[in-house]
Amino acid sequence: MNPATARSTPDQPAQELPIRNGGTADHFAVQKLTLSDFRCYRSLRLSLDDRPVVLTGPNGAGKTNLLEAVSFLAPGRGLRRAQLGEVTRRNSGGNGWATAATLSTPSGPVDVGTGLVPDPNKQFPADKRSIRIDGLQARGQGALAEAVTVTWLTPEMDRVFLDAASGRRRFLDRIIYGFDPAHSGRVAAYETAMRQRLRLLREGRGEPAWLSALETTMAEKGVAIAAARRHVVERLDEVCAMTLEPFPRAGLRLDGMVEDLLARGPALAAEERLLETLESNRRADADAGRTLAGPHRTDLRVRYLAKDLPAETVSTGEQKALLIAIVLATARLQAAHRGAAPLLLMDEVVAHLDKARRGALFAELQALGAQAWLTGTDAALFAGLGEAAQFLRVDDGAVGGERT
Repeated sequence: MNPATARSTPDQPAQELPIRNGGTADHFAVQKLTLSDFRCYRSLRLSLDDRPVVLTGPNGAGKTNLLEAVSFLAPGRGLRRAQLGEVTRRNSGGNGWATAATLSTPSGPVDVGTGLVPDPNKQFPADKRSIRIDGLQARGQGALAEAVTVTWLTPEMDRVFLDAASGRRRFLDRIIYGFDPAHSGRVAAYETAMRQRLRLLREGRGEPAWLSALETTMAEKGVAIAAARRHVVERLDEVCAMTLEPFPRAGLRLDGMVEDLLARGPALAAEERLLETLESNRRADADAGRTLAGPHRTDLRVRYLAKDLPAETVSTGEQKALLIAIVLATARLQAAHRGAAPLLLMDEVVAHLDKARRGALFAELQALGAQAWLTGTDAALFAGLGEAAQFLRVDDGAVGGERT
């Protein structure tokens, strides 16, 4: 039995086991994880050390649910992009859900908790959640990005190069949260102003002063969003170009109006130009039922450098390898920026890798010192990690240890 595992069932909380270190680390790691009415888990408590966490078990056992719980320690809607009410365990009696963690960080232990707490008057807004950092109520999700950096890779992301640009923007913005915690607040403020402006335009009742105020917010926040994206993509492109075999090298660039404006001139000029465009586009936006210009239309373009081909045109296997290479490059860059490797959530990744790439992935995780959470149905595929990882068996909502 691995010494850093715990046992739990949906009806019985886990018996906690000792944590191996004092909580200060050169990476972010979950030391304790507590769930309440989260997906298939009525209650769960795990105590862990800082090594990678390997979750194995049959499909539908609850492995991805655990990764999703950890992903809620970051801003946003988690790795499944679920509505908050969807996360609550069935037959929970309307008690909401909660996930909490004690994290080791470079500055010491941090307690993070988040969840959906229902209003007894049934007036709880469905798009809000409670967030606490070290026991204090946080004002927004940006506080999560300040406390911990989380990066993930899921099977649903395999089509990121083929699907709409919105998925690539979300992928990029999650990366940026690890460098600039305020980015999530800017994105939220921009999207809120954009929705309000478009509603007024559709209803034909927008007063010029009201619309101008919303457009000013969109211009200011939009240019800041684009500047953050440009800065991170430029740095990430450099790191991706240095990726070593067996993972491919990727080239990254942004395709967007605001980013082009910033490339040609100062931020203030870009703001003025975006504001002018929004004002002149009011009638066109109302007719189209959408906002035609802004950073919400930017796309992240990726190339397979060895073949000098767009990522969307190479094979499925090559796209998967490119995506893994970008995630690993992101982790290296975030580790250099924050002085700590991020939490890495990798759902069903190794099953699609050959032996050489599995070995390279495990070596990279060990070199980073990251606490990666990896899932799979076949524990044998993770044998290369040996005692460098902690292994947990997940079966029908029960979590326990198994031999490595």
